[in-house]
Amino acid sequence: MAEITLKANIRDYKGRSDSNTARREGKVPGVFYLKNEKNISIEVEALDLRPLIYTSETNIVNLELSDGSSELCMLKDVQFDPITDAVTHFDLMGLIKGQKVKFEVPINLEGIPVGVKAGGVLTQTLQKVEVMCMPKDLPQHITADVTHLEAGEGLSVGDLVIEGIEILSAPEQSVAIIGHARAEVEEEAAETEEGDEEGAEPEVIAKGKEDEEEA
Repeated sequence: MAEITLKANIRDYKGRSDSNTARREGKVPGVFYLKNEKNISIEVEALDLRPLIYTSETNIVNLELSDGSSELCMLKDVQFDPITDAVTHFDLMGLIKGQKVKFEVPINLEGIPVGVKAGGVLTQTLQKVEVMCMPKDLPQHITADVTHLEAGEGLSVGDLVIEGIEILSAPEQSVAIIGHARAEVEEEAAETEEGDEEGAEPEVIAKGKEDEEEA
């Protein structure tokens, strides 16, 4: 588990104009919430959010508030401007000590598959897997070894085993697959097409023979 410290000012936004003013000043409005507790409106420096948002890893956030208190939380939602793609709002969900939480953890494929060395193509079909665990046990990512995969073989969620973590995603869900080389696919398609043409010829001859008998 990796922990990122995020400093935030507690703010009482009166309306949309206050939020827009904060954004023009290089800050991003957000909210921190915890079960059975009152939501806290906050704002942070836009640059301070980058390590938390623009990453392929899962991180726990140590939120340091301007009143001197701190909270452990996780990034739950991020909103972006549809035109500029700038971050416009974010939500942080507080974590309760001793309570398991659902997380989405990225999957990193490791190794060069046997099938790829033979000319196949590796395709990752699932980028993240949903898990449930204690915050202290949260991995930044899950490593999946694909070295043994040959052409036509694949890896599913059920093949992922992580000690102390419950995987919630469906076991049969595909994680990665090795496709056949393009040349092989084209060759098989050509053979199939040729076979279809050969199979159609006797039918035409037979039909012509029937027409002769009728005449």
